[in-house]
Amino acid sequence: MTQPDEAFQKAFDAQLTRRVLGYLKPYLFYVGAGLLLALLIALAQPTFGLIQRYAIDHSFGPKALTGGLNVAAREQLFHVLLIAALSYLGLKIVEFLLRYAFTMSINILGQRVLYDIRADIFTKLQRLQLSYFDANPVGRLITRVTSDVDAINQFITAGLVSLIQSTFLILAYVGIMLSISWQLALVSFAVLPILYFATNYFRARLREAFRNTRIQQAIVNTKLNENITGMITVQLFGRENRNGVDFDRSNRRLLTANLRSVSWFSLFQPTVSILGSVASALVIWYAGRDILVGVGITLGTLIAFNTWVTQLFQPIQDLADVFNNLQAAMASSERIFGVLDSPVTIQDKPDARRLEQFQGRVDLEKVWFSYDDSVTAETPDTDDRWTLRGIDLHIAPGESVALVGATGAGKTSITSLVSRFYDVQRGAVKVDGHDVRDLAQYDLRRHIGVVLQDVFLFAGTIESNLTLGSADISHDRVVQACKYVGVHEFILGLPDGYNTEVRERGATLSTGQKQLLAFARALIQNPDILLVLDEATASVDTETEEHIQEALAKVMHGRTSIIIAHRLSTIEHCDRIIVMRRGRVVEEGSHRELLNKNGYYARLHSLQYAQADAAD
Repeated sequence: MTQPDEAFQKAFDAQLTRRVLGYLKPYLFYVGAGLLLALLIALAQPTFGLIQRYAIDHSFGPKALTGGLNVAAREQLFHVLLIAALSYLGLKIVEFLLRYAFTMSINILGQRVLYDIRADIFTKLQRLQLSYFDANPVGRLITRVTSDVDAINQFITAGLVSLIQSTFLILAYVGIMLSISWQLALVSFAVLPILYFATNYFRARLREAFRNTRIQQAIVNTKLNENITGMITVQLFGRENRNGVDFDRSNRRLLTANLRSVSWFSLFQPTVSILGSVASALVIWYAGRDILVGVGITLGTLIAFNTWVTQLFQPIQDLADVFNNLQAAMASSERIFGVLDSPVTIQDKPDARRLEQFQGRVDLEKVWFSYDDSVTAETPDTDDRWTLRGIDLHIAPGESVALVGATGAGKTSITSLVSRFYDVQRGAVKVDGHDVRDLAQYDLRRHIGVVLQDVFLFAGTIESNLTLGSADISHDRVVQACKYVGVHEFILGLPDGYNTEVRERGATLSTGQKQLLAFARALIQNPDILLVLDEATASVDTETEEHIQEALAKVMHGRTSIIIAHRLSTIEHCDRIIVMRRGRVVEEGSHRELLNKNGYYARLHSLQYAQADAAD
């Protein structure tokens, strides 16, 4: 996948373009309407010059200019001018209607494509395994759904449209000019070779400037994201000035890149304008000479040609500008399709099984696991990249098991494997005797309630966070669960009770309050047949912890429970304690049995209580 600070090297990629244009297939009506309207607009544009030519040639002859016309001739002249004026006005109204219909059809097309691409990316992100999100920061993925999709929209509604419309216009102007006077047309086309080479020269410079601007913009965005999300750390350690200097350095590089783009663009536009003026001068010189000698070309033809030459150079300049949209679209397309083409490694088999009568038995059979995707079943056992090493663990239905050990021992990895957030490289993880890889993910996970230490709360009300938006869960069930874990009174004390709005990630709630809400949410979503608790009480005060432990004892009764805890006092009541070290099980038994062994668990226990006594 392309990194955010990389820029696409190609100006055009046929394969990527075909994939982008593939999104137009459901909307061929709008595509056809846009092409037809663009053609009609292109045909209408030179017609204004023809009306001017007709009016001038039929109204402003030598007698008319010297006042030598009689009354009848003047009336006829007024009639010609009236027809020309009404025709001009009528054509302008038609052009207005055509442009309105064209703009509507193209923008509807662009917005629908925008919708489809965003929907595809979001659907794909929902299906991707957790290891993908471990390797790709959230900010980068949000950029794919927002600015990268917008770049494609700009290419469709501006770049592609400009390409088609400008091509039609150029062909229309060239055709009408050649049909009226091929000699004068060739004279006006004399500067086109110079324009071609000038355009290529500036395009190369603009491309490099554009690439550098994108790189510097990505760096600035990254620094902004880091400073905003880490504002507590920034202010706590007084890094405002240092971070300001660092950001100013990146911001100045972006300023320099933008100014370079502006400087090249400022040269490019006057160059095109000067060449257009040269073409107009050539037309005036050539046609004016013929008019003076009374050969071939009329005054109306001269004025019409001068208008057409001026208008011809605008679509030519627009075609050069299309390159910038194309460059951005290619870069964004590569990144978007990089997401859409990412392999889904955790997915249901075609014949995935459903658990009919869930019991809650969990078995890990000789499990070897690593978060590194390059590790395979053939990787040697001595490789340091293994997180779990030959784990054999069997948990009976209704049994409560605690996993303890130092950070990095592999405790959380076990809970992730049971939920099938990752797949093992060797061995098997089984639930009720079935390999989790043979089960439907939704069916497996709906039996698993997970309470994490870092509780995530969505924007919305307290109740919508507890029900996760499910309309099947009644308010009474929500209240009952909240009373069960002791959070009901706290919720009633909020301004709007269960309808109180939660700020982003629950910023207005304490850690303990969020933990209690997470317990209530877990209870509501099941009643938890398999409850997996990952360090759920590590960040709460003693009083709240005691309250949670009391509720946990009720919740875990009769249910398979896996608890991860660093504070050993919270898991003394568990049926069995599994002690892990460096990805292996080194001890197991009840709290009392492990203390009597006087092994690794006993040392952890005595060390923890010694630290607690020292803190007191």
